[in-house]
Amino acid sequence: MNEIERELRAAAAGLPPAPSLAGLPELAERERLLDLAYARVDSPLGPLTVAATRRGLVRIAYYGARGRDAVLEELARRVSPRMLEAPARLDEVRRELDEYFEGKRERFELPIDWTLTRGFSRQVLKATARIGFGSTGTYASVAAGAGSPRAVRAAGNALGANPLPVVVPCHRVLRTGGAIGGYTGGRERKEFLLRLEGVLS
Repeated sequence: MNEIERELRAAAAGLPPAPSLAGLPELAERERLLDLAYARVDSPLGPLTVAATRRGLVRIAYYGARGRDAVLEELARRVSPRMLEAPARLDEVRRELDEYFEGKRERFELPIDWTLTRGFSRQVLKATARIGFGSTGTYASVAAGAGSPRAVRAAGNALGANPLPVVVPCHRVLRTGGAIGGYTGGRERKEFLLRLEGVLS
């Protein structure tokens, strides 16, 4: 150890201990500084990023090529930059997702924050949210449920941009004639969810 290192070590010994960051989410919540809490949730479909505001669940994202950072950047831009990883605040979301994937839950009871949706897209997703477990709809039926029966392509675009897959069950929307169709998380995930719900054998 050289003289500079000895002096730095002696100086550091007199400093107060570094504050713990463990209680930061609770402190931010108490001070009303936390607009958005997020956490990682493990699932049979791979890890998910989940995020919630005070109003409710605002985002579920599959980890893709862009990764979690891209999702968090989008949330900071479109919802609020005042966010922290706060798993305890998302315990209910985690619990309901776990129960769903274990086959013990058929309906989510989580409050939803629709901030990331607008206009017709929001209406499409709300119509999709009404499709029950083990049932399916079509792109045409959700377009009609959103008030525009001819806007089938726009309905498909809205479903492709669904910020809340699984909870807002866009996997239950099939093409007319029963073909699976596309899915934000990929066809394999859509098939998994439909098998889980008994739609596919």
